[in-house]
Amino acid sequence: MWYEILPGMAIMAACLSVPGLATVFVQRWSSGGKEKRVSRFPYQWALMQRDKRLSGGSKRYEAKAGAGGP
Repeated sequence: MWYEILPGMAIMAACLSVPGLATVFVQRWSSGGKEKRVSRFPYQWALMQRDKRLSGGSKRYEAKAGAGGP
């Protein structure tokens, strides 16, 4: 019957979603739990550049001492 395909589809969906989810969790783990910043508009890019200049860090996701980071 038609429902016999459901277990196979569930297995395929799980296997295909593992790489995408793993990428998200590895990125969060490697950057201390902070999401990667993206700039979709020139104004957002300018703000990211300003934050980089003010913080002095080469990476925008580095936490400063006392900000809950290690």
